[in-house]
Amino acid sequence: MIQSETLELLEWHRLCQHLATFAATKLGATAARHLKIPDSQTQSEQLLEQTKEVYQLESRLTTGLSFEGIQDIGDSLERAERSGVLSGDELLAIATTLAGARSLRRVIDNQEDLPILTELVADLRTYPELEQEIHRCIDERAQVTDRASQKLGEIRTDLRRLRTQITQKLQNILQAKSGAVQEQLITQRSDRFVIPVKAPQKDAIPGIVHDTSTSGATLYVEPNSVVPLGNQLRQIIRREQAEEEAIRRILTEQIAAVKPDLERLLAIATTLDMATARSRYSYWLGANPPRFIQREDSETITLRNLRHPLLVWQQQHEQGQPVVPVDLLINPLIRVVTITGPNTGGKTVTLKTLGLAALMAKVGLFVPAREPVEIPWFEQVLADIGDEQSLQQSLSTFSGHIRRISRILEALGDGELGLGTGDLGLGTEEKEIPNPQSPIPNPQSLVLLDEVGAGTDPVEGSALAIALLQYLANHAQLTIATTHFGELKALKYEDERFENASVEFDESTLSPTYRLLWGIPGRSNALTIALRLGLKPEVVQQAKTQVGEATDEVNQVIAGLEAQRRRQETKAAEAQVLLQQTERLYKEVSAKAAGLEERESSLRASQEIAVQQAIAQAKGEIAQVIRRLQKGTPTAQEAQQATNALNQIGQQYQPATPAKPKAGFMPKVGDRIRVPKLGQIADVIAAPNEDGELSVRFGLMKMTVKLQDVESLDGQKPEPVVKAKPAPAPVTPPPQSVPEIRTSQNTIDLRGKRVADAEYILDKAISEATGPVWIIHGYGTGKLRQGVHTFLQQHPRVNNYEPAEQADGGTGVTIARIK
Repeated sequence: MIQSETLELLEWHRLCQHLATFAATKLGATAARHLKIPDSQTQSEQLLEQTKEVYQLESRLTTGLSFEGIQDIGDSLERAERSGVLSGDELLAIATTLAGARSLRRVIDNQEDLPILTELVADLRTYPELEQEIHRCIDERAQVTDRASQKLGEIRTDLRRLRTQITQKLQNILQAKSGAVQEQLITQRSDRFVIPVKAPQKDAIPGIVHDTSTSGATLYVEPNSVVPLGNQLRQIIRREQAEEEAIRRILTEQIAAVKPDLERLLAIATTLDMATARSRYSYWLGANPPRFIQREDSETITLRNLRHPLLVWQQQHEQGQPVVPVDLLINPLIRVVTITGPNTGGKTVTLKTLGLAALMAKVGLFVPAREPVEIPWFEQVLADIGDEQSLQQSLSTFSGHIRRISRILEALGDGELGLGTGDLGLGTEEKEIPNPQSPIPNPQSLVLLDEVGAGTDPVEGSALAIALLQYLANHAQLTIATTHFGELKALKYEDERFENASVEFDESTLSPTYRLLWGIPGRSNALTIALRLGLKPEVVQQAKTQVGEATDEVNQVIAGLEAQRRRQETKAAEAQVLLQQTERLYKEVSAKAAGLEERESSLRASQEIAVQQAIAQAKGEIAQVIRRLQKGTPTAQEAQQATNALNQIGQQYQPATPAKPKAGFMPKVGDRIRVPKLGQIADVIAAPNEDGELSVRFGLMKMTVKLQDVESLDGQKPEPVVKAKPAPAPVTPPPQSVPEIRTSQNTIDLRGKRVADAEYILDKAISEATGPVWIIHGYGTGKLRQGVHTFLQQHPRVNNYEPAEQADGGTGVTIARIK
């Protein structure tokens, strides 16, 4: 009972409804709305693996997994097993389901690295011969075809011949008795062919009256000459119906023979649809796959930037407030966390968020938190959240809480702390506190308590809350409790299994920030708020006197801790930004250096090839000169000619002597220079000043260097700088901003399009655009939006893109700016 109560308190049914919207089939949507929570960690891990593989598969496919054709044929299978005769529509539904399942199996079999899904569809039997037989016998209008049997074909041939005879006879009567008929029309009444006859002239065409018009002016008469043919037609129609039923019965019997395999097919298709729904819902949430940890192995619960999934849905679909994430980092020694702070500060939302995260991980959903997501597998999630007053049952707030907590303790294996339905907390000071080292009957439970001990005398309520939390520390894996009792804050300092947390409150605005602060207990803000809201100072001062100076000092200490924490978080955020910038610069410089090295190596290789080619050509020409000299007796004139030829070859292929570098040079803006100390070649971006310093840039880095620390690319050292005022840089007028106006010409609606079709439309629109383009892609599963963004990122004409303003469609519309 407490399990179902907890699911209701956490609004689990709403999450299941949201999940069902991502299902592709009626079976999947029904299964999502009645989602079964696994009983073992092995089952949960199996479901998570299915979700991961579908997530991976859909990231590869252009349009995602298709469940087209798969229908709920369960009732038809039951009727077939009970010797019923299926209709044409039911037979067609079975055929399309077989085809859809085969298509799913084909897609999965064509992919690699999907062991869970491959194993799931390995035993899938789709009976293509049965599907073909159904399509042979049943057409797309769910009617039995002429080719279904030879007998049926002959019957329908007779039917067509007989209808032609009847029509011809009636046509002759209409022409012969045109004055007696209302209009030249042949129609049917009760499967009998009739003609409309004027009531006053009914005797002109004797026959059987089958119907009368509303006004009574027209009689629908089957002439006597046609009656025998009509009787014969009816007999043939009955033979046709009997033959059609016989054909459908044969098909039904074939289906009944393989009913277990078809039920298995439905189960596999539903499992795949559920895995796909979980994957698409997880993608929509921006969630990450959880890993189940063992706290006994000193593993920490890690849930950073955890968001409430129902609030995310409310923000996206119901224009709700932005969701403030919470961080839950709970070390393995902690058994109980007490959260304190003002009302409406987010304490209850934190409880529900953690409870839903634990349940989502159990059913194979990703958790909406930043990676890594590490959480234990809780066998039970038990909650007491909200007020359980009941006038009909004469229950006060305190009574309702105690009854629900009693059910929680029973689920944990209660037997030590006497909190039955009749014990409302009286005499709690006589209860014996359990031994902290006692065994834990059910260590895999998560307990969520809201306002523990509230609704009764503060002293007794506080004592009861302390005893209850100490009991839960011994009997549950983890307990998260919210409270206003200050005495519970001290439990952390008495037992290392307890931890404090609080929700932050901004005193300047008198409103909560919904942020969760760890290690810092919440402080009372009642007197401060009362003073800021205009209560007389003397009243507030008298209240402070009643509270005592010790409480005021504690509040001051807590305020100091909060301020110190905020300063540390600010510094940590700044350090993180600097670290990211440094990493980015390092990657850019490394990439630039690697590119230069590659270019230098390529140039060196090409130079070596050119030298080898020149040497080979020179050797060939010298060999030709030598061969000319070897022919006959060389004369002095021929020797001189050979010498001149060798000199020309030497001048042609011998590298020129490099010119001596000049005495010095002066770097100018735009020159490329070398900085020997850094081993870098840089561009001059500012001329040397009177102190002999100049600004250079290599890659994305800018720096100032001394004039004597640089040299030209050919080795020249700089001349001493002459002090002179640098010329003022030209002033460039600011560009005129052009307003962006959305029109029907620069707006593209891609909703309902496939990614491939959308890319063709986008490319054409961008190539013709002269300004920004508004692209409507909607929300949906997010696949179309992701495909559009990927295409824009790679298009050479797109400068940048961003979501539109909320009034223009928000994240359902993207603005692409053209270069």
